[in-house]
Amino acid sequence: MLRHVDDAREVNCPYCFEAVALFVDPETRGTFVEDCEVCCRPWQVHVSRELDGSWFVTVSRAQ
Repeated sequence: MLRHVDDAREVNCPYCFEAVALFVDPETRGTFVEDCEVCCRPWQVHVSRELDGSWFVTVSRAQ
């Protein structure tokens, strides 16, 4: 599967603080759980999208 640069955001793991490229499907909105590629601990990922096509990702420690 090909992924576009626009589908990725660089985030920092809230546990190990490593920078990780997080790929998000263009249709994804809301909150989901994803494991860190480096330390394997769970993140809570929140994706918000604007009407102009811009989008934002925040990650925090999953509870």
